[in-house]
Amino acid sequence: MDVLAKGFTQPTDRIKALKNAIYDATPTVEADRAELITASYKETEGLPIILRRAKAVEKLLNETPIAVRDNELIVGSLTVGVHGCQIYPEFSFDWVEKEFDTMATRMADPFDIPKDTAKRLHDAFLYWPGKTTSDLATSYMSKPCLDAQANGIFTVGNYYFNGVGHVCVDYGKVLREGYSGIIREAEAAKAKLNGTSPEDIKKCHFYDAVIITYKAATAYAHRYADLCDQLAAQESNPARKAELTQMAVNCRQVPENPATTWWQALQGFWFVQLILQIESSGHSISPGRFDQYMYPHLEADKNISQDFAQELLDNIWIKFNDLNKTRDAVSDQAFAGYAIFQNIQCGGQNEDGVDATNPLSYMMIDSAAHVAMAAPSFSIRYWNKTPDEFLYRACELVRLGYGYPAMYNDEVIIPAMMNRGIPLKDARQYCIIGCVEPQVPHKTEGWHDAAFFNIAKVLDVTLHNGRNGKLQLGPKTGEMKDFKNLGELILAYKQQMEYFVRLLAEADNCVDYAHMERAPLPYLSALVDDCIGRGKSVQEGGAIYNFTGPQAFGVADNGDSFAAIQKHVFEKKEVTMEQLFDAINHNFGYADETGKIEQWFGNGCCESNASIEGMDERQIYEAVKRILSANGSIDINQLQKDIQSGTTKTQAPAAAGDATQYQNIKRIMENTTWFGNDDDFVDQITREAGQIYAREVQKYKNPRGGQFQAGCYPVSANVLFGKDVAPLPDGRLAWTPLADGVSPRAGCDTSGPTAASMSVAKLEHETFSNGTLYNQKFSPSALAGDEGLKRFAALCRAYFENKGMHVQFNVIDKAALVEAQAHPEQHKDLVVRVAGYSAQFVSLAKEVQDNIINRTEHVF
Repeated sequence: MDVLAKGFTQPTDRIKALKNAIYDATPTVEADRAELITASYKETEGLPIILRRAKAVEKLLNETPIAVRDNELIVGSLTVGVHGCQIYPEFSFDWVEKEFDTMATRMADPFDIPKDTAKRLHDAFLYWPGKTTSDLATSYMSKPCLDAQANGIFTVGNYYFNGVGHVCVDYGKVLREGYSGIIREAEAAKAKLNGTSPEDIKKCHFYDAVIITYKAATAYAHRYADLCDQLAAQESNPARKAELTQMAVNCRQVPENPATTWWQALQGFWFVQLILQIESSGHSISPGRFDQYMYPHLEADKNISQDFAQELLDNIWIKFNDLNKTRDAVSDQAFAGYAIFQNIQCGGQNEDGVDATNPLSYMMIDSAAHVAMAAPSFSIRYWNKTPDEFLYRACELVRLGYGYPAMYNDEVIIPAMMNRGIPLKDARQYCIIGCVEPQVPHKTEGWHDAAFFNIAKVLDVTLHNGRNGKLQLGPKTGEMKDFKNLGELILAYKQQMEYFVRLLAEADNCVDYAHMERAPLPYLSALVDDCIGRGKSVQEGGAIYNFTGPQAFGVADNGDSFAAIQKHVFEKKEVTMEQLFDAINHNFGYADETGKIEQWFGNGCCESNASIEGMDERQIYEAVKRILSANGSIDINQLQKDIQSGTTKTQAPAAAGDATQYQNIKRIMENTTWFGNDDDFVDQITREAGQIYAREVQKYKNPRGGQFQAGCYPVSANVLFGKDVAPLPDGRLAWTPLADGVSPRAGCDTSGPTAASMSVAKLEHETFSNGTLYNQKFSPSALAGDEGLKRFAALCRAYFENKGMHVQFNVIDKAALVEAQAHPEQHKDLVVRVAGYSAQFVSLAKEVQDNIINRTEHVF
């Protein structure tokens, strides 16, 4: 009989109905926001940009259509339709119009766009050419910077084409003081201005913008109160009528005034979360340490039953899943699964170093089990005084197989933040943003996820003397055949890294300036310290802590490649560098369906004209990338012409003798102990492969007065950007997925879960203060029963005691994933861990599904 495992109760019928409504919905684009913000910008030309933004938010909150969903107890939705999305043309728009006819059928995250919606969006878009943040950012970038992005070294597309997000605001302040308190604070700060400082002019505009925005936000809540009253008057069911009446009362109280009940606290919280999404398209707007600022409201409500308090919390969990957003077709492959990364945490320690676990921490675990959906991204904080009961309960939730909670180590993250100049008390209060990114809540503009940086591509370019195919993309640092030892190769790798990281910083700072000048956010800024005190938005440097956090991926690929070269070329001398170079340029003797090997290295091919209908996803991707590189957007007509003109080629196999020779070299290089098996040599060289990037990144500053800091996590970009990387010395074939985050390469961690985690723990996570991501996958049988639970908890503790930063788990067998891939209609509720987030497995592109299926499945 189980002793530790307590099991989980079933959700209420209400929660089941709300969940099914989301699963049954077709994600659909709506046009209201795009139309309203366009109208507002036309009305406010000539005003300072901060006031234009405030007036735009005011119009949105006053005029956006609103709806109350059936069965819900917490109101507020981004769209009228369930699980729909809005469009944000002030950041970028042309990609939307190019996808009017294809967004419903694209590889990742399809959305319907009704014909009338497309027409409304087209009309709104006519205003925006030359006026977007992406237009301005592009104008600031040099040609080498643009070339590096077009050729797969890095992308800053996250903020290039969208809002920033990636923040945790002061939700607790709204629940304590209400919007009315924030308005009074802004009015008092404005009254102190005497006009003697030139800065007072801009400060005055900022305070006016905050006041306009928060008055509109109050009116928005009152609109929902009126709607609830109207629905209550029409309702014949007495129980639902009473609910709607109380919901109207709640919306008149919060968020204008302090919350007086648990129900009101949750409703006030949700309005904050929702309006942040309305103001800007930034994702990863993360609630942070929810159990810390919300528990006082639960504790103070003496009239609520435990069951109803839990059902209300479950309602919030459902609401997270109703929010949605769309990106362009290529970017959505990097964020596959309709992910918007709302990370919510519990546990850990408080600012005084005392354990902070409370009853709400356990209720959050129950909500995650009850709702069992992709959102929110649920996390726990671990430290050496985490209660055993809490860790076991978290592990029990992991065993359900939804990919959460992710686990984060105070013993590494707090020192990492202090290494960036953050005082101990603030560092102890850290929360997690988006995937895995730590920050001090409501004091930080972190710009996490500022770029995907492909360090495996940097190695690829290094091996070709700075060339990407035939293009001289980076500096000349030596031909591969001329490197006499591994040290010379690593020195060339460092020089290439220096060059490309400088371009990365340029690109990020250009986008940063664009948001500062064209998209300041008064609503968000008033909830981040110390914007009101400083009289400036977060985009202008109003936050106390300012960072820019670009993340790397490909660490294990590079480490394994260095280890294989050292062992087989320089130690055993089984292969020469020249022979290895030749094998790489022939894809180790294997066919290349994309034709890029021939285009880059001229090694013979046979052409075949094709149509879109006759191509697989990889070939379509390559054609799309060529057009994007030239034009910056996708034109479907041009895509068809490109394909039909014969630019898509298939690589013919090499001659039989050569292919055998190249394949033999591949087998030699693969006869290596890989990263993920607790081997000090390969683990240390993998550590250095990543640290070269991290040390280079931290040399740079951003326009907000802050520092760049490195992360190491991929979202699902390890699959997408693997398509830009030629064969590597570890035997990896061209264009195949890279390792995700700091995880070992799929199938290479063969010595068990403890050895794999010990390898990952050696990577000096403190330097990656923007976060690291480690995925592990277990067979359900390995974690069964109390013995399985004990072993699992012991593994987590051992990993964290050895300085691991983060870990998350998939607990599902391969056969179940293969079955779901074959019969998606029968598995719409299957949720898996992708990277720093969970997603419906059936919503993922097949290549991302394949990547998850192929991860090593551990047993004890």
